[in-house]
Amino acid sequence: MIELSEIKAARERIAGTAIRTPLVRLYVETTPAEIYLKLENLQPVNSFKIRGATNAIMLAPATERAKGLVTASAGNMAQGVAWSARALGVPATIVVPEHAPEAKLAAIERLGGRVVKLPYDEWWNAIVTSRADGIEGLFVHPVQDAGVMAGNGTIGLEILEDLPDPDAIVIPYGGGGLTVGIASAIRALRPETKIFTAEPETGAALAAAFAAGRPAEVDYRPSFVDGSGSRRVLDTMWPLVAPLVDGALAIGVGEVAAAVRMLAERARVVAEGAGALALAAALSGRAAAGPTRALHEALRGRAGTGRIVCVVSGGNINLSKLAEILGGADG
Repeated sequence: MIELSEIKAARERIAGTAIRTPLVRLYVETTPAEIYLKLENLQPVNSFKIRGATNAIMLAPATERAKGLVTASAGNMAQGVAWSARALGVPATIVVPEHAPEAKLAAIERLGGRVVKLPYDEWWNAIVTSRADGIEGLFVHPVQDAGVMAGNGTIGLEILEDLPDPDAIVIPYGGGGLTVGIASAIRALRPETKIFTAEPETGAALAAAFAAGRPAEVDYRPSFVDGSGSRRVLDTMWPLVAPLVDGALAIGVGEVAAAVRMLAERARVVAEGAGALALAAALSGRAAAGPTRALHEALRGRAGTGRIVCVVSGGNINLSKLAEILGGADG
């Protein structure tokens, strides 16, 4: 758990770089809940990642930053690091998996970052080991850096300032840094709020870990929900995440595509796959058992009209893929 004092300090540190994003109501007739959207897709890099990246980089010694910045990312953390590198006037090298979407790669290059593509196994190894072979510079870990998590936690502060009494918050789960950051702030300030995570069924490593009681390998398959899901929960993150989360939800890719369409049609919000995961979980009708039922029970906790916050973590989606989904494709 990240200390509340560290999250509050991060808010001061990243002021002027990350913006305070709005929390808006989404009106949906078919759910008993009041659904609110935390629109992190409106950040300068269209993703929450600018918060954690900026905080971690500013915490590092200037001598280390001067060597250049390095990260391993499917795209959004890459943009946060590249943005900071450009502001500091130092080079940024981004290691990405081969299936990273072109929209995110183009954004990295617009910011002046150098892209290095690796097979998924090699890219995942860089995340596990916190280093990229043959590349020099300050490695900014996309997940397990305490400074990154503290920066992410500023989202939790903003949510409770705008909506002091949510029944549940749903967070898209990639590596766990967003979840630990937000949940740390919420547990410190309003512990009765339930915390749920959402992953695509094609890589629901946290759901598998909760089922097994420990990190377990899953059959990871790439999908358009590229900012979430993995083959295994990082061993370093499991003891941090497990005590903070009330349920881990595995969501079908088709359900995520439907949520992308709803966000565009009802709220005029452009969300990437990971950005729509939380809403897809909130709208899921599969409440017969397990954590999804717990989520819906939380939604009904306020005399049938619970309040749930869905974190729209990013909006970096290929326009061609967005067009397909808006046309009715299931992803």
